[in-house]
Amino acid sequence: MAKIARRTLLKSSAAAAALAGAPSLARAQAHSSAARSIRAVFHGDVPTYDPIWTTANMAAYHGGMVYDTLFGIDDKGEAKPQMVNRYGYDAGNMTWTFELRPGLKWHDGTDVTSADIVSSIRRWAARDGGGQHMMERVRGIEAKDEKTFTIQLKERYGLVLDVLSKTSTPVCFMMRKREAETDPMQKIETVVGSGPFTLNLTETRPGTQYVYDRNPNYVPRAEAPSGISGGKVVKVDRVTFVNMPDGQTAVAALQAGEIDFYEIPQPDFMPQLESDRNIRIQVLNQLGQVGLIRPNFLHPPFDNVKARQALLHCVKQSDHMRATFGTSQYAKDSPSYFAMGTPMSNDANTGWYTGGQNFARSRALLAEMGYRGEEVLLMQATNIPYMSNSAQLLAQELRQGGFNVRLVAMDWSNVVQRRSVKAPPAQGGWNLFITSAGGTAVGHPILLAAHAATGDRGWFGWPQDEKHEQLRAQWAVGETLAERQRIAREIQTNAWNFVPQVYYGQWIQPAAMRSNIRNMLPVAEIIPWWNVEKG
Repeated sequence: MAKIARRTLLKSSAAAAALAGAPSLARAQAHSSAARSIRAVFHGDVPTYDPIWTTANMAAYHGGMVYDTLFGIDDKGEAKPQMVNRYGYDAGNMTWTFELRPGLKWHDGTDVTSADIVSSIRRWAARDGGGQHMMERVRGIEAKDEKTFTIQLKERYGLVLDVLSKTSTPVCFMMRKREAETDPMQKIETVVGSGPFTLNLTETRPGTQYVYDRNPNYVPRAEAPSGISGGKVVKVDRVTFVNMPDGQTAVAALQAGEIDFYEIPQPDFMPQLESDRNIRIQVLNQLGQVGLIRPNFLHPPFDNVKARQALLHCVKQSDHMRATFGTSQYAKDSPSYFAMGTPMSNDANTGWYTGGQNFARSRALLAEMGYRGEEVLLMQATNIPYMSNSAQLLAQELRQGGFNVRLVAMDWSNVVQRRSVKAPPAQGGWNLFITSAGGTAVGHPILLAAHAATGDRGWFGWPQDEKHEQLRAQWAVGETLAERQRIAREIQTNAWNFVPQVYYGQWIQPAAMRSNIRNMLPVAEIIPWWNVEKG
């Protein structure tokens, strides 16, 4: 099998050349001193200002700046009140009652009300897998007065706080009623939140940079920050998201002090960064990411379970991890449907993994289903190295496994747009795309949108499996860890039979930052910029 060459180690001369081509950011910081401003480069561009419409992490990064949440996950994974002041549960009539804390204001100066909250929850729940799962068990959500609202259940359900506080996308961000009443299938373009930053539209240049200024009117909680819970105290004046797709350019800019933070330095650059005393390396998500290959259940060939099972036999995770991470200690295989290192991780029905890559079995399954070489359109996000590398390798694997594959190159923003299209591939749709999700979310049967198998109501790929949904419902009301782990094994056994997705590995991504950036909060799925100091 042909191997994909990883990027060679950045040389000093190449760094100098890349720096010469790096965009100058000085003018964008004209009225905010460098000592009080942070410039950060992430894995991609912000695809939309609406973090509910998409599961793209960059939209959630944007959302975390300008919006707030009812609850937040602390560093122990527990839900803590954020916009909520007091709350309680009446077991008799299965009703949750929530009271908003004082001082909550939208960026336009108006008060946050429970009517805003009710509309926001309903819109988010229409898009999110966890929200949909909860709403199937909700009798009603009502605003009782300006600051109080209720969620009344129609059956026992123990995950209300879990889904409201989760960091997996789409996050349950709160919006003004006028925006939250927008059709969930339509994007919101107006950005008026209640969070610790405001979007500076004057200096923002979509596709190039997104400028967030400290919200002077934000009232943080009194508690110490923990995860995305506690006091969101902003200690800088401005954070700018800089779109810099080329990794070599980003590394050069970081070493030269042109930027302060780089989310995804490639493994080949790590020795160079680790040897620079002006650079600090930090892992912000200890469970890391799990790579997902998502088939489209709506169109041939992956509307047939045998094609999806063939896909499972084609992928060799270690090759995918080696293509991007080399022999790095940061990467490993992930045969468990619930991610390695999570409480639900198990080894049920993993014969496809222990038996090794099996192209003959793939071709036999395709023959059984009557596959006649119909084209498989695989989207390749060229501006995100691990996605691009795995797409190229997957195309090779699938061809060896008997598939006729066409690799279609585009940037990640275009993948995000196209993956929502339900039309056949020849009419603007697709058959496969590659993405990743946080290990914390992958390890939870309800919180990851990709774990839903609800057909048209579900996440991109739109898998449907009644048994899967029945098992998830049983897991949600499980009362002990042992009971949930037993059900998780059943879920995994069934999942690796109908194959809603295939994994290509699990990895931890160290971030690189200037040594004067301090107090970054380690959080899965979101990178918070409150509490951060620039010394």
